Amino acid sequence: MNEYLDSFIVAGGAALLLITFLIRSFFIPSESMLPTLQVHDYILVDKLIYHFAHPMRGDVLVFHPPHLDDPEKKDFIKRVVAIEGDEIAVQDGQVFLNGTLLDEPYIAEPPISDFGPLRIPKGYIFMMGDNRNNSDDSRGWGPLPLENVVGKAFLIFWPLQRIQLLH
Repeated sequence: MNEYLDSFIVAGGAALLLITFLIRSFFIPSESMLPTLQVHDYILVDKLIYHFAHPMRGDVLVFHPPHLDDPEKKDFIKRVVAIEGDEIAVQDGQVFLNGTLLDEPYIAEPPISDFGPLRIPKGYIFMMGDNRNNSDDSRGWGPLPLENVVGKAFLIFWPLQRIQLLH
């Protein structure tokens, strides 16, 4: 009996450490990342990765939105489209990064409104939802401070038929 209790305590402690410092699950409540993420998907997020590296273009991140009164009470998920030093613009349904048309096979449909150009300042990134016409993102509230990043989404784990790694 004592063996089982010890095993349970060790397993519980390991799970608590994992959830607190390394990995966290999130529920997808909206259509802003369609078709990549669907409503009711559950994902896993690596909370440790950006302590050692900066987000890269194309990464799908969970973050605290800077435009809310208490941003830590809500989490958003979007794709990194531009990093510090980049210039981003949306013109005629196309996204341009540093003057070059961005290849975006993951978007639901091209954006209908123009934006920018905007140069991304040091310590910031520019986030956009894959469902460009149904996303509350950096086009509305500006570049995201790096300190607002929670982590990088890396796996859809529910529903079972949608299990896949995210790129």
